[in-house]
Amino acid sequence: MALIRLLQRQPDGAIVLCEPTSDHVPAYAILSHTWGREEVTFQDMEASSDMSRTVSKAGWRKIQFCAKQAAANGLQYFWVDTCCIDKRNAVELGAAINSMFRWYQNAARCYAYLSDVSKSQGADSGRALVDFFSAEGQRLGSKLSLAATIQEATGILERALQGDALSNFSIGERRSWAERRTTTIEEDGAYCLIGICGVAMVLNYGEGRDHAFGRLEKEIHTLYKGADYEQYAVRLNLRLFPEAAQFVAREKELSKMHELLHGHSSRAAVVLYGLGGIGKTQLAVEYVRRHKEKHTAIFWLNANDEDSLRLSFRAIAQQVLQCHPSTSVLSSVDLEGDLDRAVSAVKAWLNLPGNARWLLIYDNYDNPRISNKSDRSTVDIRQYLPESDQGSIIITTRSARVTQGRRLHVQKLAGLEDGLKILANMSRREGIENDSGARELASKLDGLPLALSTAGAYLEHVTDSFAEYLRLYKASWLELQTTSHVRSNTKTERGVSPVAQAVGLFR
Repeated sequence: MALIRLLQRQPDGAIVLCEPTSDHVPAYAILSHTWGREEVTFQDMEASSDMSRTVSKAGWRKIQFCAKQAAANGLQYFWVDTCCIDKRNAVELGAAINSMFRWYQNAARCYAYLSDVSKSQGADSGRALVDFFSAEGQRLGSKLSLAATIQEATGILERALQGDALSNFSIGERRSWAERRTTTIEEDGAYCLIGICGVAMVLNYGEGRDHAFGRLEKEIHTLYKGADYEQYAVRLNLRLFPEAAQFVAREKELSKMHELLHGHSSRAAVVLYGLGGIGKTQLAVEYVRRHKEKHTAIFWLNANDEDSLRLSFRAIAQQVLQCHPSTSVLSSVDLEGDLDRAVSAVKAWLNLPGNARWLLIYDNYDNPRISNKSDRSTVDIRQYLPESDQGSIIITTRSARVTQGRRLHVQKLAGLEDGLKILANMSRREGIENDSGARELASKLDGLPLALSTAGAYLEHVTDSFAEYLRLYKASWLELQTTSHVRSNTKTERGVSPVAQAVGLFR
């Protein structure tokens, strides 16, 4: 990161440039604004012997505002891009743009100066690290209090504005946040994403918007997938993945998965375990959706039994050969013949020294072979894992005894509001938050995503109210308790699980 140059408000009120040392950058405020006419430049501030022309510029008003607001927040130093960067120096400009995201991130306070907004309308009384101000310098609100308005205007999700880690958002989501942004210079549409995507780029004004975005994409792929990513890249085939309902909650689990799976030089594996219908598969699908750009290849395997696993490996071989027909370890294998050879060949491809950024998801590994005794109803997943110490693995299972990775217990959704979101998404009904029937149903279904999704999917196709569905649900309780032969690991302590009951209503 380049060293930041700051403005300092001195005791006599004078504003001067200062150059902090690398080992001590003081706390500072930072201004976010749109450029207008007569901005104050670095050259203007350098000519400190005669500031009469500088202070007469329209842009001086913003600098005075920032200095005053910083002082009110106990800060002597502040940064404004118009005059803290020497834009005549191409090297400095490039370093500044590559560092700018972190400069904003490290600021003690940020002031968003909205020159096209007049007066204050409904400003809140709180204070936050990011505040919005009108052209007159009146506070409009904070990033938190205005989150819904900002999301509507920019497309940036509220949870991002509320401080959720960037790693919880896919590169695609982050790119979308700049889609509504208008820039004076077309290349800045791509360059403004450098920091938020975590990459570095040499600036090349004049290359055009499309070329700039193309280079940005290449830098993103190289960062996450390695310099040789194209040699092992396999197109993601979503048709081979389980169908995923609209995802809600689970942000803590997703953050933990990312922490465990990303940024390691050796093999990283996570075991998602929990009750059937608890949402393990949905969680894995959502992880893939958010972080697919960080892997050269992502493959989904059905680990319910060994035959399904072998067929999954054959499908992987077919996918790889579609993208890389001359792959020597796979091209000689008869994929319609010996499936064990297909398994060995795919593992050999995954073991190749440069092929280290793949992700394998072993779904429904519910019958693990725990002992050395041969049992055809169980699966020994170890013989289906690549031997090399590279790549990433996710295993979903109902068993708490699977130990082929860091274990993450997936539990019921804790909040009633999360259950209501699933019901609303699946039933496509709006305004159910205050529906007493919907709230009671969400409570009855006990935070189990599959039960909630099943109920919502049914209600999408009927005119029954939530209260009417709830009456059906309650009426079926006794019958299902006495007649259902649901496997024991889908039962709760109270008897038949809400998942089984919700499904059983529509047999």
